[in-house]
Amino acid sequence: MIERPLPATRWIALAIVPFLVVAVVVLFAAPERTGELFAWPIAPPLSAFVLASAYLGGIAYFLAVWRTPSWHRVRHGLPAVAVFATALLVTTLLHLDRFSANLPFAVWLVLYATTPVAMVWLLVVQRGHGPGARRGAVPEGDVAIPAAVRVALAAIGLAALAAGAAALVVPAWLAELWAWQLTPLTARATGAVLTLTGVVNLAMLGDRRWSAFRILYGAQLLSLAAIVVSLVVRRDDLLWDRPLTVPFLALVAAALLAYGAVTVWCELRLRRARATA
Repeated sequence: MIERPLPATRWIALAIVPFLVVAVVVLFAAPERTGELFAWPIAPPLSAFVLASAYLGGIAYFLAVWRTPSWHRVRHGLPAVAVFATALLVTTLLHLDRFSANLPFAVWLVLYATTPVAMVWLLVVQRGHGPGARRGAVPEGDVAIPAAVRVALAAIGLAALAAGAAALVVPAWLAELWAWQLTPLTARATGAVLTLTGVVNLAMLGDRRWSAFRILYGAQLLSLAAIVVSLVVRRDDLLWDRPLTVPFLALVAAALLAYGAVTVWCELRLRRARATA
């Protein structure tokens, strides 16, 4: 596997960023006008905020793909983006009648019809341009994530992936239990967001290098922080009589603390490793 991202990888990543920026601005600044300015009308605004939070992490990730000199530092994000985009494409095709007949929807459809193919293609062409550092090896100046931490985070990822898959298959089930009002469309979109964490965390079972997840965890922390702010700002959208409201809030808080703690711990060890390398 080549160590440096190919020009195609970098340029595709950079091309995606402006669309994510526009989506974040619209979803955060004008959630009540999503039917006009976005691909479909989203209610309540908290659903728009959560989707925007995922896109915010995506901006950080794709900018990192553009800048990084090391392919392994961003490689595990592409499968997650492919699954996320495929889930939203399936969601779109199942709910075409709910989307707006406007330019944002046309852009949305083109993006989600092409992104899964583009991500898989990039993974293939990167693998086909020669070997890089052996996956899972921890070179000098890097640190290993302990097996117990990786297994615990992978278990969280598996749970998130399972919940996302359930939301895609039986959205009415999630809508009845969720912390705020969902339609079948927004339930499936929320499920797509959950798959991002799931795919990234499961990759930790096969790669113990902190450098391979450092960028991804930074993006996830940004998304989680945005979700926390969204929950505070849109707290009136929460339905406290729903079974999953308190568990969801607790899970978000726990994830923010856990990812933050792992990041700080690994960064401190990385600093010491580089100092002695």
